Amino acid sequence: MMNNEFDDIRPYVDSELPASMQRIVDNPIFTVIAEYIYPERPVEVLREKLLSLKSINEFQSQVMYDINRRIITKTISEFGYGGLENIDPGKAYLYVANHRDIMLDAALLQNIFMENGIATSQISFGANLMINDIMVEIGRSNKMFKVERPSSDIRKFYRDSAHLSQYIRHSLTEQNSSVWIAQRNGRTKDGVDRTDRGIISMFRMSGSEDLVRSIAELNILPVTVSYEWEPCDIQKACEIYATRRGPYTKGEYEDLNSILTGVQSSKGRVHYEFSKPFSEQDFESLAELSSTDFNLQVAALIDAKICSAYHLWPNNYIAHDMLSGSDEFAAEYTAEEKQRFVEHITKCEESIPADFDREELREILLGIYANAVNSKILFSR
Repeated sequence: MMNNEFDDIRPYVDSELPASMQRIVDNPIFTVIAEYIYPERPVEVLREKLLSLKSINEFQSQVMYDINRRIITKTISEFGYGGLENIDPGKAYLYVANHRDIMLDAALLQNIFMENGIATSQISFGANLMINDIMVEIGRSNKMFKVERPSSDIRKFYRDSAHLSQYIRHSLTEQNSSVWIAQRNGRTKDGVDRTDRGIISMFRMSGSEDLVRSIAELNILPVTVSYEWEPCDIQKACEIYATRRGPYTKGEYEDLNSILTGVQSSKGRVHYEFSKPFSEQDFESLAELSSTDFNLQVAALIDAKICSAYHLWPNNYIAHDMLSGSDEFAAEYTAEEKQRFVEHITKCEESIPADFDREELREILLGIYANAVNSKILFSR
């Protein structure tokens, strides 16, 4: 059993799985979810399957794996990955990743691990996404641990951050259990993948005063996911547009809508790249920096690996050329690919509110795709 200190945020362990499956099938929403996931199967088949499971591994390999494969088959034209040689199956890693889709970034990653004999990772799961009891049960049965959202109460935010830091370090160094976490709080909306220095500060809260040792022992391995068609691109563009005009308040079901849109929409080609994990030597030159500067530089090192490993698609180059009004990257795409992208942008624009400035919205939308090119150029110099 896991240390009781972390009962409030940790995933379930094997002994808790059967009771969780019972709560899932007893939930009134279960039938709706079952019919959505498996429209061709009687609900009772999935009910019996869940009640037969005895371990977290069985739930992931017999249920979640199949669900993820269905998403890949239906919405992804080509699913690839590289850099697995950088992962030692016997070690635990802190997978720090760019974040483009609420659920799929981490979910599809687990299929790569299962297909290659690598232990699945625990997954950070924002408290805002635990929208009902059944989501909590599915999440905790799928190695997801709760991350509290930033609070206006500074003392509470500090306590939550310290608790999370202790849990992550405990999982990595004592449980030998890998952890996936996004490089920033929430998804990248504008296509600029950058690590929040506050995340680095949180990582270090549970470590020693030795800056280098406190971060090196977490065994950070950057992961980059690249979508040909950005999940929820028009929704992200509209949020950026609204944010420019004042504080943005999410609608009651906005996160749920983003989850469903990300799952259902066509993503084209998707690629994951696993960079070489950082060693203690990678941080030694930063040892004499102040705490703040150390956090900034570690974040920059992670950014360099994530952005350099980003797999650029024709869409990224097309958007860059459209924004700059040039044909700088014309060799990277065909006329047909450009036409398809333009048609997509035009269709997105048809769904925007009438009072939005179409030119500004288009610029934001193109930037979501084009900024990956800028970042790769910046960190490849």
